[in-house]
Amino acid sequence: MDLEARLQVTEREFHTGGGPTREKRSPTEWIPRPPEKYALTGHRAPVTRVAFHPVFSVMVSASEDATIKVWDYEAGDFERTLKGHTDSVQDVAFDHTGKWLVSCSADMTIKLWDFQGFENVKTLHGHDHNVSSVTFMPSGDFIVSSSRDKTIKLWEVATGYCVKTYTGHREWVRMVRVNHDGSLLASCSNDQTIRVWVVATKECKVELREHEHVVEAIAWAPEAAHQSIGEAVGNDIKKGQRSGPYLISGSRDKTIKMWDISTGMCLFTLIGHDNWVRGLVFHPGGKYIISASDDKTIRIWDIKNKRNYKSLEAHQHFVTSIDFHKNAPFVISGSVDQTVKVWECR
Repeated sequence: MDLEARLQVTEREFHTGGGPTREKRSPTEWIPRPPEKYALTGHRAPVTRVAFHPVFSVMVSASEDATIKVWDYEAGDFERTLKGHTDSVQDVAFDHTGKWLVSCSADMTIKLWDFQGFENVKTLHGHDHNVSSVTFMPSGDFIVSSSRDKTIKLWEVATGYCVKTYTGHREWVRMVRVNHDGSLLASCSNDQTIRVWVVATKECKVELREHEHVVEAIAWAPEAAHQSIGEAVGNDIKKGQRSGPYLISGSRDKTIKMWDISTGMCLFTLIGHDNWVRGLVFHPGGKYIISASDDKTIRIWDIKNKRNYKSLEAHQHFVTSIDFHKNAPFVISGSVDQTVKVWECR
């Protein structure tokens, strides 16, 4: 189904071929173009997080109205609402198969949803405060969460038990993200630091402190981005100077920083947003970073040249979240203006 959908998208794009530039640019360089394809309304409060389904042409949005909504991003249709949380839903994430959705909320719980029957199958209790971020381990057997109670927790999906707690942050932990092989966790916090943890031992491998305000968002660089990052820093990849892994962070100090985790160094800083940076995602092609900000824009950053390549006036209010589809030309954004927008890339 995924391949068929992709084939349809590719065929459609081929037949509706744009200007002369379309043929020259490969999909690795497609970026979201205004105006948005859809502006989806239905939430009754700010949208806190948006996420693409890994297989089907649907996406989910979480909101302060305590609901999660499911939308078809190709048709622009509302599909259903998942109700169960009693307070603002702060984050949502799919496992790699798309069978399971996990959500977390200011009601201090984490909920696991069967995304085929749309049922809430488990509710995980253990955090003592607002749960701000949640994600699956690559295997899909564990969930990682971070909370305003200053901790990060690892949960076993099968039992619903908390099997590990990572402590060290001095304030609210805003976001937690797992690297691609599941060996490391990165977290960012109101204490203005980013920490990288060894999953197996709970050891804090490195603490990154250069931001001058709350760090809102982080993202691990995919393998595809390593070459662009190397070029930006001036490494000669041919000589086999391989370092990394790399991590980006976005902060209320309006900057985005690129970090080399092996050395704990900040490689470069991207400056351009006029307000807090709230969301970050790498372009699947590896050449760009896409950011969402309280300055109401979505910005595309050219990694190699360390510059703001394009800005989209995206929403009427703060842009809280962004996601880039791994293999279809779509970007989605969520905002305090209560809308979810779908952007087509070309």
